[in-house]
Amino acid sequence: MASKLDQLRQLSTVVADTGDLDAIERFKPEDATTNPSLLLKAAQLPRYRPLVDELLGRLKPASGHNADSIREVALQLAVSVGREITQLVPGKVSTEVDARLSFDREATLQQARRLIELYESQQVDRSRILIKIASTWEGISAAETLEKEGIECNLTLLFSFAQAKACADAGATLISPFVGRILDWYKARGEQFDDPMSDPGVRSVTRIYNYYKTHGYDTVVMGASFRNTGEILSLAGCDRLTISPALLAELEAEQGQVERILSADSAASEDPKQTLDESHFRWQLNDDAMATEKLAEGIRGFAADQEKLEQLLYSWSNN
Repeated sequence: MASKLDQLRQLSTVVADTGDLDAIERFKPEDATTNPSLLLKAAQLPRYRPLVDELLGRLKPASGHNADSIREVALQLAVSVGREITQLVPGKVSTEVDARLSFDREATLQQARRLIELYESQQVDRSRILIKIASTWEGISAAETLEKEGIECNLTLLFSFAQAKACADAGATLISPFVGRILDWYKARGEQFDDPMSDPGVRSVTRIYNYYKTHGYDTVVMGASFRNTGEILSLAGCDRLTISPALLAELEAEQGQVERILSADSAASEDPKQTLDESHFRWQLNDDAMATEKLAEGIRGFAADQEKLEQLLYSWSNN
């Protein structure tokens, strides 16, 4: 019998949640996603050190070691890593806008356009790239503008139904609703979920998927942030699933039948179609304590890792 990973590939597009080229070469995903946390890890891999040294050496004579030049190196590193990944996957690579810009629409637009400019300067067509943006009101609004410019977006750090509705109405190419971090929030409050189908993260993605398919939205649903293979298999049939190398390895080693759980043909949602203006979006998000806390925590975490990456680059630039 084929492994569970091979069977899952027949039901959902499998995406690698990593910047590790060795892992991508091993598991051969369709797409790949990166974020500041993954880039921080990738930058410390021996495979990337020559690239980092090249970028630092190129910028140093012109601009010195100031904060702006280091931020530019970090941006170019993200693009260079993404470019390398495009050589290994046939589909799209997601590259994230600085999380510190999550509440600044104009700065998000500026950096997204800069990322695409850098990719195109390295002969990577924009059709291969998804710009990852946190699903704040400002981020969703920026994504709506970018989509109209032909820049496809991946709205990330998505924990609530309100965020999902707003992203679909904005015409986002793809959303990344988180699963494991939702579970973490409930477990931290003493709740236990023995059956993966009762996992609150799984239920959240299922609700969003059914809403999108019932109401005819084109936005792709990509489940993300998994804690175990049970969560992943409980969403078999979801458009895309972005999975860490560790969990990909577990699925590759596991045997047993994988059943389709989600299907566009059988999707049914009891949620009426609703378009949210800013005030209703903010209220519905605020009314969801889990989503409010996890969104803020996620932004802070990615911002902290971005700062760690820049500090690392700065220390290397002085060696």
